[in-house]
Amino acid sequence: MSITRIYQKGCFRLRACWLSLVVSPLRKLYWRLQGMHIGRGTNCPRMEVTWPHQVRVGENCVMESGVYFKFDGIWRKGPRIVIGNYCFIGQNCEFNLREGIKTGDYCLIASGVRFVDHDHGIGPEGIMGLQEGPCAPITLEDDVWVGANSVVLKGVVLGKGSIVAAGAVVTKPVPPYAIVGGIPARQISSREASSGSRRSVPCL
Repeated sequence: MSITRIYQKGCFRLRACWLSLVVSPLRKLYWRLQGMHIGRGTNCPRMEVTWPHQVRVGENCVMESGVYFKFDGIWRKGPRIVIGNYCFIGQNCEFNLREGIKTGDYCLIASGVRFVDHDHGIGPEGIMGLQEGPCAPITLEDDVWVGANSVVLKGVVLGKGSIVAAGAVVTKPVPPYAIVGGIPARQISSREASSGSRRSVPCL
């Protein structure tokens, strides 16, 4: 094994240990002091949070950098952004919510996904940006996979085991084990539910 390879592997391991043993616990403490709940075994990368008390992240989750938890509005009792256990949230995901979102366990949310649970009003009698628009919470049931750069809009329920293809815009509920894609998203296939299968912790 060459010296360069040993050096690069050593740097990689040192950086990983520094982030997991020093930086992540300090970030966890910082956010917990502001009211955010971060479960045991969940890492804490660089992220933006408007109202930390509105965010609850479960146990053994993996989050990448650049996640934006944006609860859009004045102070309200929380939490309204609830992430289940053993979930993955990719880089630069945005949770832009007024009513809230709740995910089940083992959900996979790829990089660049946007969740938006509200619209602007579009009446002709006033400026759109100043009008109150409709809003409704978003729900992801267990074992949902949302592909990269997808957009999930107000009132959507993603059924257990469903898959959203990369780049889709989801405007309607998705049945369990369905695979949807496109703009707007439509069902393009389905998965077979494997009865009695055991789930293990995903390698993320």
